[in-house]
Amino acid sequence: MIHALPYRRMLILTEGLLGTFSSKTGTSMLRYRRQDIVGVLDSVSAGTDIQASCPGIRDVPIFADLAEAEPLRPDAVLIGVAPVGGELPPAMRRHLVEALRRGLSIVSGLHQPLGADPELADLARMHGGRIHDVRQPGPIDRVARGLARRTRARRVLTVGTDCAVGKMVTALELRRAAVAAGLDAAFVATGQTGIMIEGWGLAIDHVLADFVAGAVEQLVEQVADRQIMFVEGQGSIGHPGYSGVTLSLLHGCCPDAMVMVHHVGRQCHSRWEDCPLAPLPVQIELYERVLAPLHPGKVVAVAVNTVGMPEDQASAAVRAIAAETGLPAADPVRQGAEPLLEAVRRHLGI
Repeated sequence: MIHALPYRRMLILTEGLLGTFSSKTGTSMLRYRRQDIVGVLDSVSAGTDIQASCPGIRDVPIFADLAEAEPLRPDAVLIGVAPVGGELPPAMRRHLVEALRRGLSIVSGLHQPLGADPELADLARMHGGRIHDVRQPGPIDRVARGLARRTRARRVLTVGTDCAVGKMVTALELRRAAVAAGLDAAFVATGQTGIMIEGWGLAIDHVLADFVAGAVEQLVEQVADRQIMFVEGQGSIGHPGYSGVTLSLLHGCCPDAMVMVHHVGRQCHSRWEDCPLAPLPVQIELYERVLAPLHPGKVVAVAVNTVGMPEDQASAAVRAIAAETGLPAADPVRQGAEPLLEAVRRHLGI
């Protein structure tokens, strides 16, 4: 089931957790889907300037409850946090109950399926709202057959040296740069936050193992006739815990080009202190070799995550990575994605 989220007047629920990192899902929505957000729902931060909690985000009101937000006519409440364990934080439940009583819908990326909660499900049925558990894929039973290779759209996949390095952001920034350059470009969401931002997609890490590549193939087919697509990467081919979903993405979308994403300073795979990251050239070769039996895709550029670094150190890090790999490199947030897009276009001939 490919989720579709048609809402255009959403409230971001962060209740006591509003912040750049503590509410990453909500912050990403505010950065990339601001036009569809009417405010934030958080009684702890209500009435404050959102820039105090989320630097760079402006002019977004923060409400204590649904009654305060009612004049803005919200149509859905989106849970803007991803807590450890993926369960609904107890402090948020009262907001969801009130939202459903008012006929609003709920958009959740939690591991805990809210649609299976008897109270919430009953309220949704009684008042006409819907509960979207975007991590729940529904019935997916397709085995991939390499059909992605037949699309008109050229396929670009963001791949990483580790998980949580910025693959989604890189794909979004590449799509933004491509649209600005006049290309008919699509973003393909493969995780819960990407689905919320784009309004459609499928969380492939919740699909049964045999069918993950087939699910990716289905996603690719949704935008097969566009000029170019940027597929959101997941995990890392060298990560002991998450390599399976990465391999399925490679074989499911058969990318024509890949953009490697690396977080400067990271030495070991996330939560695996005894598993050091392989050098960038080794990882680039590994991605290309794993893909090669199906399709001759190449890593053509490196997106460098320099978050938290002083400007001069960040620039030096980008230059060092370009020298180490022999590929164009840039931080797509600090420096823009244009150098990365130029490398993609040069490789694809578009």
